Amino acid sequence: ARERDVLALLVKGYINKEIASELNISPATVIYHRNNICEKLMTRSIGRLTIYAVLNNIVTLSEI
Repeated sequence: ARERDVLALLVKGYINKEIASELNISPATVIYHRNNICEKLMTRSIGRLTIYAVLNNIVTLSEI
């Protein structure tokens, strides 16, 4: 569930420090979640992560 939160904020343009502040977690935890997301989806491209997030209803186009 936390990875979904991190992904949603990531594709909205937030940086690690902002994501950490928003979710009340450490920046290191954000980086850990980002690495897990990228490994699972086999991409580091923000564009591809955005497409994944939209297609899987993690964010809507109007939120981006």
